[in-house]
Amino acid sequence: MPALPSIRPFVLVVEDEALVRDCTVAQLEDAGFSVIEAAGGEEAMREFEDHALVTTVFSDINMPGAFDGLSLINKIFRLRPDVQLILTSGRGLPLDAEMPLGARFLLKPYNSYQLTALIRAA
Repeated sequence: MPALPSIRPFVLVVEDEALVRDCTVAQLEDAGFSVIEAAGGEEAMREFEDHALVTTVFSDINMPGAFDGLSLINKIFRLRPDVQLILTSGRGLPLDAEMPLGARFLLKPYNSYQLTALIRAA
């Protein structure tokens, strides 16, 4: 019986700080993931809606604009609860009640091994 093709994770990175976003995208691409990026919540929703193959959303919590990372992942969870959701921040932990079921948190500063391990664990 032939082996089933592995599904390559498709990650949406949402980060308002361009340098952090660029580094994260590069690290994930080097790890073999397909990656798209957004600088804020509104752009992230457009990218998410345009890319049905997204398997993981990795978002900073604190971002300018109409909604932050917590609002973003809660919206995405309501649309597609099968998507892996990972939040990050250097300003403290979110409350469990604020996060959708199964969402994970990664404290900044993080390294590429920590992030890729979280994504692969799903």
